[in-house]
Amino acid sequence: MKIGVISDSHNSTVILRAALAAFHREGISTLLHCGDMTSPETAALLGEFRVIHAVGNGDYASGEIRKILLQQNPLSFSGLVFTGDIGGVPLAVTHGHQRGEVQQLARTSLYRYVFCGHSHRHSDDAFGACRVINPGALGGNKYEERSALVLDLATGQAQFFNP
Repeated sequence: MKIGVISDSHNSTVILRAALAAFHREGISTLLHCGDMTSPETAALLGEFRVIHAVGNGDYASGEIRKILLQQNPLSFSGLVFTGDIGGVPLAVTHGHQRGEVQQLARTSLYRYVFCGHSHRHSDDAFGACRVINPGALGGNKYEERSALVLDLATGQAQFFNP
């Protein structure tokens, strides 16, 4: 099962639409958003997916974002931290702005993957048996390359791409 992973979209709807089109081409139905979606209008663009959204420090309208995501798909989630499984694979999703949170989740050995955002830099690092993955940023005021991720949960193959 493949999933799409994005973070820090910061209302960059043009880049977000490009990433969503790539996810559609891959047949992805579940999308992880690691925070800083920042607006309900951005949430409204995600209606064709089950969305797991970790509230970021820029998600000031998190209540409205959550409401829209759940209206579009009752299987979606929006909160500070998601812990559960997708396709039988245990994982956690957080934004990563709370100090030590990512490391604490990875240290538990409960999750095969911990996904985070916030830094605007994509990475894929081993932390014991856990992989900590940051898809990078789709938007924002920083000037790094924009990136998103397709991850095959069955094989572990990660493909970062520039939408």
